[in-house]
Amino acid sequence: MPTLLIVHHTPSPHLQAMFEAAVSGATDPEITGVDVVRRPALSATASDVLAADAYLLGTPANLGYMSGALKHFFDTVYYPCLDATRNRSFGFYLHGNQGIEGAQRAIESVTKGLGWQQAAPPVVVMGEPDKDDLAGCWELGAALAAGLMPE
Repeated sequence: MPTLLIVHHTPSPHLQAMFEAAVSGATDPEITGVDVVRRPALSATASDVLAADAYLLGTPANLGYMSGALKHFFDTVYYPCLDATRNRSFGFYLHGNQGIEGAQRAIESVTKGLGWQQAAPPVVVMGEPDKDDLAGCWELGAALAAGLMPE
């Protein structure tokens, strides 16, 4: 069964709402034949990445960069997964209160190095996520999962 791996760092209520919306989209009952696996960034492993077919990443922007937890995830899985995961789809959501550009650029840079293909535009939220932001997270999760559905 195709697998969508959601790797997230969720240290705030705003990120929890974004995470829940993304999971809700990915696990919509109309999407069948796809396993959705959720892992906190600090516990996701290279084995998790190798076993998945696509990735959804979620992080806060901390001091203009992705969270240390997501950076740790990338540091842990980069070389073990470098060749085996090329051309796999990914998407991401990002939350911050200021200076999110560096975090977005860093995620795009690392995933480009891994050879992952961005399947949907990122959901980038400054401040409290509104209804449209959460709908965007839902759509992101649904798009990634639906892209894995067997024909």
